[in-house]
Amino acid sequence: MATQVEKPKHCTLLIHLDSTEPPQVHNIKKDLEEGTTEQKIAALKKTILLMINGEQFPQLLMPIIRFVMTSKDHTIKKLLLLYWEIVDKKSADGKLLSEMILVCNALLSDLNHSNEYIRGSTLRFLCKLREPELLDPLIESVKNNLEHRHSYPRRNAVLAIYSIFKSFPHLIPDAPDVILEFLKQESDPSCKRNAFIMLFNSDQDKAVAYLSTILDQAAAFGELLQLIIVETIRKVCRTTPTERSKYMRCIFTLLGSTSPAVQYESAITLVTLSTAPTAIKASAQTFINLLVKESDNNVKMIVLDRLLDIKKKYSKILQELIMDVLRALSSPHKDIRRKTLDIALDLVSPQNINEVVLLFKKEIQRTQSEEFEQKTGDYRQMLIEAIHYCAVKFPDVASSSVHLLMDFLGDPNPQSAIDVIAFARDVVQTYPELRESIVRKLLESLFQIQSPKVYRAALWIVGEYSESMTDIEFAFSTLKDSLGEPKFSELEKDRGIEESENLSTPNLQIEKGPVVLPDGTYKTISAMETKSSSISNKATLRSMILAGDYFLASVLSTTMMKLVLKAFSSVLSTSHKQTLHALVLLYLTSFLRLGKSGIAPPIDEDSFERISLCIKILCFKDDVTRDVYVSKCRESFASMLENKIELAKKREEKSEDFRVQVDDLIKIGQLREGRKYGVSNIEDEDELNLEKATGFFESQTDLMGRLNRIVQLTGFSDPIYAEAFVNVHEYDIVLDVVIVNQTSDTLQNLSLELATLGDLKLCERPQTYTLAPYGTLEIKANIKVSSTETAIIFGSLVYDVAGASSDIKPCIVLNEIHIDIIEMISPAHCDDFAFRSMWAEFEWENKVAVNTNFKDLNEYLKHITKSTNMLCLTPSSSLDGECGFLAANLYAKSVFGEDALANVSIEKQAENKIGGFIRIRSKTQGIALSLGEKITQNQKIST
Repeated sequence: MATQVEKPKHCTLLIHLDSTEPPQVHNIKKDLEEGTTEQKIAALKKTILLMINGEQFPQLLMPIIRFVMTSKDHTIKKLLLLYWEIVDKKSADGKLLSEMILVCNALLSDLNHSNEYIRGSTLRFLCKLREPELLDPLIESVKNNLEHRHSYPRRNAVLAIYSIFKSFPHLIPDAPDVILEFLKQESDPSCKRNAFIMLFNSDQDKAVAYLSTILDQAAAFGELLQLIIVETIRKVCRTTPTERSKYMRCIFTLLGSTSPAVQYESAITLVTLSTAPTAIKASAQTFINLLVKESDNNVKMIVLDRLLDIKKKYSKILQELIMDVLRALSSPHKDIRRKTLDIALDLVSPQNINEVVLLFKKEIQRTQSEEFEQKTGDYRQMLIEAIHYCAVKFPDVASSSVHLLMDFLGDPNPQSAIDVIAFARDVVQTYPELRESIVRKLLESLFQIQSPKVYRAALWIVGEYSESMTDIEFAFSTLKDSLGEPKFSELEKDRGIEESENLSTPNLQIEKGPVVLPDGTYKTISAMETKSSSISNKATLRSMILAGDYFLASVLSTTMMKLVLKAFSSVLSTSHKQTLHALVLLYLTSFLRLGKSGIAPPIDEDSFERISLCIKILCFKDDVTRDVYVSKCRESFASMLENKIELAKKREEKSEDFRVQVDDLIKIGQLREGRKYGVSNIEDEDELNLEKATGFFESQTDLMGRLNRIVQLTGFSDPIYAEAFVNVHEYDIVLDVVIVNQTSDTLQNLSLELATLGDLKLCERPQTYTLAPYGTLEIKANIKVSSTETAIIFGSLVYDVAGASSDIKPCIVLNEIHIDIIEMISPAHCDDFAFRSMWAEFEWENKVAVNTNFKDLNEYLKHITKSTNMLCLTPSSSLDGECGFLAANLYAKSVFGEDALANVSIEKQAENKIGGFIRIRSKTQGIALSLGEKITQNQKIST
């Protein structure tokens, strides 16, 4: 037996009503019959709201016709149109109610009303009517409104004729001819637009013939008509590709329209119609002009997306316009600048690299001016990263850029200075001929550096690449000037606290806490945080060490030790070598005494051990140790740099969009239903994106993957069997629930009632259904997701059995549906600095103890990354080889832009077991807890 489902009503109006008070029908009826105009308006509004939300008041139809419909008040007339839209116009047997004859007469009167806005509102209402018996007597009046002196009734009359013709062609069979004549005489742009839309959708041949007569005049039309002309050309060329050449001239003309919207649509259409370089270049130039001239940032982002699409298919053509694309850098918006640089960097070629880098240099110099200084730190960082990228891709650029960038080692923005020193470090290793000049420039800029992290990298470069005796002596001289007298603790005791206070600015703060090293392990150090806006030149190397930065002191100790080892292999005199040797030992012991003196913050164990190791190496020199520090360190860095470049190349190759694979099916355009060969269709891509957004797009998953997402809600022995397919989209969850009546009774008022636990919200109210014996019913339920966390959906089925006399309503409680967090997060990449910044910022941490039956550390790490859908940021080269411990950083991003961080610290224990901890951090509690639960559930191998 077929399922009996009530036919849905046609209604274009939906207003939610929160009131829970039962409606007082007699009071409403009294106000409608005897009330004042204001009371009638209030009563009519209440009636409409109640009817929209499911109430039925057939007893109010005649009072409204008798006492309200005769009113001349314009507000009442507008409300009546809403009421006629939602009221039942037919009886139970499907025939039109006799009262509707009076309504038809009232509508006819309003169509001939002296007020043009009453006419227009009534004509708009006729677009929503689906009763031909009501529309038939009104046809002539609707046509007469096409000749009204005011454009508002004419515009809505066209829409009314279009709606009537589309639903009931027999009522107005000559509609295309009427509209064509109207088009030839009409001058109002909005009326012509509506008429042309109607003509194209009702009789395409007439519309194309009319379009051919006005192509030469398109440039003089208004924006509305130009837009519909562009859309029509696109649709015509989809069905008849051979007509493309006839419309190309018109599209090229509309590229120069005064309307940005017309320019945008014309550029898209031109890319759709032609792949000729001239057309692509004209479209790209139009997008670039919009990008530069439009002030709305949203428009700029949309245009950049279109340029990105063109770049994927026609990068060679867009390379010629790279300098025009970079004009968008004039926008102050950070995201626009970032996206512009991303597009431009992919278009860099040997032909334009010099111009691009020269522009970047000018932009960097422009950010140094006082008016830009306070608000361009992030922009300067982007430019530095861009030049770094260009230097890696085109080595000839490095020599002309590195010295300019090194002027920004003292940049108030720490990340900019870090990018500069990283760039200098890569260049000094890659280009041996630049080492001497870079090291000297670095030593000259040492006093400008404000960030301890930049200082550490700079000291490493000085110690590693100071090769000649001139460089070594200059390095010692510079470091000595920056450090001052070596006896830190004794000088502090003699001078008292005053000098310490003078050297330490109020903005230098000491904090102790766990810091994540690049390998993912924890290191407890004393770190100095500086407020970049107020650090003076007095914040030198000495002041940083006095403030308690012993990590910097340990790096400085290693640097001076390397310089001494190199000096002993040089041609210096023995006395000079011994002087340098003694001076360095004095500095190193002073660092240790300062940390134990109690005047400065106490030294941490790691720094103490490292400085002590440097002292031992200097006291007991041997060739093996010297080779490790002088040669092996550089070899390790060179190997790391090579691995980094290879990893970047692999990531770039992996991210390339292969449009056609070797095993893809061949699609023959002539055999595609409703498609013609020869036109690339951007609209199909838009439709695909729309399908993805609305949830109708299904990714290509295997059958077993789909079956795993089916949840059984009831048992096989229950009166109703139900199961749900859980489809998780980006911002909502769709439950496709299949309900089977396993009884011989008809189930009435069947409803699926759902409740949620977590950050989920139901989008719809439960509806009631009637289910025949052994019938099947499919119900879709939409649930909005607003944050990333594991959630639970509860539910029950409530119904009535037809003919049953019991007052107790049967109810079946459904099984719980668990929403997995893995569906809402995806692997993502970030650099070490961003990871550490987020790790220090995020306050929610979940610490999970490792309890697994895995035996291999790397296998366990792979299992965790797969189970949590996170990306391992630690390079594979750092994880290779056999070792008793492993530390790695993991990162993922949710569909809502939330970050999820994890640090895996594990080691092999007795009996070949794995122990340790996994720390998860996020900005919200839900992600940290949900990922922790997921890891706990999947730690062991299922046997």
